[in-house]
Amino acid sequence: MAETERTERRLRPAPLLFEPAEAAADPDHFFDLESMEDPKELLARATELTHAFRAATDRAVEFQAVAAAQLADPKRFDRLAVGDIAERAGWTEDYAEKMVEFGRGLLRERPVT
Repeated sequence: MAETERTERRLRPAPLLFEPAEAAADPDHFFDLESMEDPKELLARATELTHAFRAATDRAVEFQAVAAAQLADPKRFDRLAVGDIAERAGWTEDYAEKMVEFGRGLLRERPVT
């Protein structure tokens, strides 16, 4: 993956702010979108949030992969088997194996110090 592509993915088009507990408890409340009356404004803000959540998801998956690779590292005295990693993350073993490999690739590109 090209460095510029990775950098672009890390940019967040909209701030992801945590909502107060009272707002989060209301099932109809979502980042104040329900209060917007102008459909143009609603579309713009909802689109910003969609891009921000996708970017956040991509980053979180990268961190999951790095953690999986670190946990599976044969140099660790407390190394976990792929099956154990899968169980902890709620993945299948096949998916865990792919995440370990993905994480190893990420670590080769930019080692954790």
